[in-house]
Amino acid sequence: MNNLMQHLPILQVIVPLSIAVLCTMTKRGNLAWAMAVLSAGLSLAITVGLAQVLWAGPANVNYLFGGWSVPLTIEYRLDALNLFVLFIVNIIALATLFFAKSSVPSEIEERHVSWFYAMFLLCQAGLLGMALTNDAFNMFVFMEISSLASYVLVAMGRDRRALLAAYQYLIVGTIGATFFVIGIGFLYLTTGTLNLTDMAQKLVSASETDERQLFVGIGFITVGLCLKLALFPLHLWLPKAYSYAPSAVSAFLAGTATKVAIYLVIRLYYSIFAPEFGSQLWPAIEAFLVLSLAAMVLASLSAIYQSNAKKLLAFSSVAQIGYITLGLCLVNFDGLTGGIVHLMNHALVKTAAFIAMGAIYFRIGSVELKDMAGIGRTMPVTMAAFVVAGLGLIGVPATAGFISKWYLISGALERGLWPVVVIILISSGLAVVYVGKVVETAYFHAPTGAAAKASDAPFWIMAPLIFLAGSSVFLGLNTDFNLGLAQTAAHQLLQGLGQ
Repeated sequence: MNNLMQHLPILQVIVPLSIAVLCTMTKRGNLAWAMAVLSAGLSLAITVGLAQVLWAGPANVNYLFGGWSVPLTIEYRLDALNLFVLFIVNIIALATLFFAKSSVPSEIEERHVSWFYAMFLLCQAGLLGMALTNDAFNMFVFMEISSLASYVLVAMGRDRRALLAAYQYLIVGTIGATFFVIGIGFLYLTTGTLNLTDMAQKLVSASETDERQLFVGIGFITVGLCLKLALFPLHLWLPKAYSYAPSAVSAFLAGTATKVAIYLVIRLYYSIFAPEFGSQLWPAIEAFLVLSLAAMVLASLSAIYQSNAKKLLAFSSVAQIGYITLGLCLVNFDGLTGGIVHLMNHALVKTAAFIAMGAIYFRIGSVELKDMAGIGRTMPVTMAAFVVAGLGLIGVPATAGFISKWYLISGALERGLWPVVVIILISSGLAVVYVGKVVETAYFHAPTGAAAKASDAPFWIMAPLIFLAGSSVFLGLNTDFNLGLAQTAAHQLLQGLGQ
């Protein structure tokens, strides 16, 4: 057992990768689904095991391949921050797979179902690998695994526009990955290592000439990751990808993909770049701050004017990403804690919201607001769960969203940034408007057409929907897990900066 516990980090990635291969060997969709659920369950159990190891005492857990020493081998490294991300990815994956049991056969051709689950697990494995690895090039490899699988998943939608959305996603994703790997090349050219811990140590002795190369590398990496995380105004791929992808894909990507990209930004800036070049990076951080605030307002305004509920939620995701990156830009304990907590909050509520739209699509074949009139009367549980998720997006007390926004406001006040507080409140008010737009359509109009004959979706859809929406309330009232882990992660990151 002890020997097994030692290998949990690598098993976290190997399990979904291996079962993804098995899924390609069967033409039976139900069998592929069962294997995918087994994989996701095992992945979550492994994360729980890793949490127990980490909570037993060590600040971090290191796993070295082949018994070689750094920097000659690839290293996996676990701490409070990426443990937080592992929980997000695995919880969302398992919930989405339950939802997929009913939604996928109705939205994807039968002959593609097994491949859907294979691509789903490949995407999950890539995301987990990005979160765990302490090797810069390995990050790129896992990024491409998850990205390539994501492009295929988006393209599987029966809407012909899904192919164009996947193509645009592919182009932007390829550009982002190219920028990222070029940046890694510059860092390797200067430091001679790809291990992040070793790289951080060697940056201390960088010469003036080396610094210029390093800043070029940091610039390439930053732009590449901003494309991946859909930071405004580099977000144009996201609304179409989320809107036209199969419902299960939209739910999974909304809850995980951008969150892992944000994790990479946190890891690289707080653990590698900032400890040595903190003062010199302030212009970049200030630019991040401005773009985050712009995302919060402008993307929220865009959401208000959407007539398609999935596209509305997609623009909302861009706005919510702004909250997370805002927390990183405040560079203090409360701000960073708020940003990390919002990773979990947004993953839960946005996945729940997309599953709710998937349930509606399952019943009426549309998520256009005009077709959803009165749906709250015929699908009461579905819309009630959506309302709870919407309250989490707004940041109403007793939801996890309130906790994250409270800490973001506290962090902004600590910096004396009153305009930032005002913009947070304005953006939250705009969230009330676009969530209210869906609620008003669902509850204050008489149901017509397919909506009049609809009913709540089957168990496999409703169970993860209720769980995720309920989790937002549970974590808003019981903060020991999400807030405690986020505070530990924030403390460790700021400690690395000497704060």
